[in-house]
Amino acid sequence: MTLFDGVYPFYPQPRKAYAFDVSSIIVIAVFLSLGLSFLLILPGIRGRARLYWLLRVILSLFIGAVIVAVQFTGDWETGQVTANTSYKSFSRTMVNADVGLHIGLGGVNVTLVGNPVNQINETINYNEHFAWRFGVNYNQIYNEGLEKGLPSPILYVAEKFSQQSPCGVYSQYRISGHYASATLWVAFCAWLISNMLFSMPVLVYGGYMILVTGAFMIFSLLSFSTVRNSPMCAIQFGPASLQTVYGASFWLTLATSSWCFFIGRLTVIDISENVFGRNY
Repeated sequence: MTLFDGVYPFYPQPRKAYAFDVSSIIVIAVFLSLGLSFLLILPGIRGRARLYWLLRVILSLFIGAVIVAVQFTGDWETGQVTANTSYKSFSRTMVNADVGLHIGLGGVNVTLVGNPVNQINETINYNEHFAWRFGVNYNQIYNEGLEKGLPSPILYVAEKFSQQSPCGVYSQYRISGHYASATLWVAFCAWLISNMLFSMPVLVYGGYMILVTGAFMIFSLLSFSTVRNSPMCAIQFGPASLQTVYGASFWLTLATSSWCFFIGRLTVIDISENVFGRNY
């Protein structure tokens, strides 16, 4: 193999896991530490209050962890196809591989895994990340991929999301991802306020704020889902087509927001019935 600007083509580069990266692991570790710290002091709480505080704190930490962690995951929208495709540019060599597309709020991961992994004297197991967050140049990352000599299927899929692509999906995914991330941060602020209110003798306002938390999580889902209203460019590998569906992070956010609505509604209705029933 020859050098290209000091880089060997197909030389293994640092890769980012499509579902979890370092940021997600740090977020989960922080919230787990908070949960374990609370479990250490839980024996000091007596009576029925112990179960109440256990459920309250663990569920609250779970909601907060989901709000922050899903911003760094790469499986809001996913798709995979098995196809016979060319492996290198300007070569007729064909390989059988699984091509995966994993879209997050801050970028896209393209995976390529051979069937089997070892073919044509190569180890076909790639996972490349192309980011579009603020301050990151997607086209520059794509051009670096060209210089590295990444396999043709990865470059083909990544090119669909570039600014020069006639598909025009780059701006749609980038803007929708930014708005979804922004609304999730607002939801996180509302979650913090709800925890402070639940620690005061104003539980009904804590219930209202947890409803606000769920509402902004729904807004983030609506922001991201607007992309699917526009036609998506076909990603073809011969007769096979790569189709995407909503991924685990999308459904986890939806489930957590529904749980927020349930908790908030239960809190507000229960307190209102007790107060007004007692006054009546």
